[in-house]
Amino acid sequence: MAIPGLKKVDHVGFTVPNLNEAIAFFQQHFDFELLYEFGPFKSDDDWMAAHLNVHPRAEVKKIAVMNAHNINLEIFEYADNIPRNKQVPSNADIGGHHLAFYVEDMDSAVAYLHEHNIKVLAKPTESTDGPTAGETWVYFLTPWGMHLEFATYPNGKAYQRQAAVKVSR
Repeated sequence: MAIPGLKKVDHVGFTVPNLNEAIAFFQQHFDFELLYEFGPFKSDDDWMAAHLNVHPRAEVKKIAVMNAHNINLEIFEYADNIPRNKQVPSNADIGGHHLAFYVEDMDSAVAYLHEHNIKVLAKPTESTDGPTAGETWVYFLTPWGMHLEFATYPNGKAYQRQAAVKVSR
């Protein structure tokens, strides 16, 4: 049974080393609109640990909320006032992640990345068998090293074309 009242994903949140750089990146390359910014936040008690699962003295310098393509991004920048991991997790790490964008023309999208010196990890991969047959995807990196992906499947993916048939007896 699912969570009562669950309707949709509201936002994706992540932390960046430089909020202004992240805002500019998502505005320039993905047409995200800055909806609002707020902060800073810090606490002299255990509020940060209890509510955000971070060090009690962690300080959020600022948070920005951006919107485009039916998705909200909640982007955090923390102060360097406490010890913390500043390495972007790889996809193999617990908590590793990526944000994927659907594109209609993979070649044009990848050419755009190259023209803007955005690091593309390899050539696009075309899935030819299994449930994702029909999909082409490629990973690339933000200037701070966060993983992003382009995906396209103009004719759908194999799993979408393979309808389960129920037989009544």
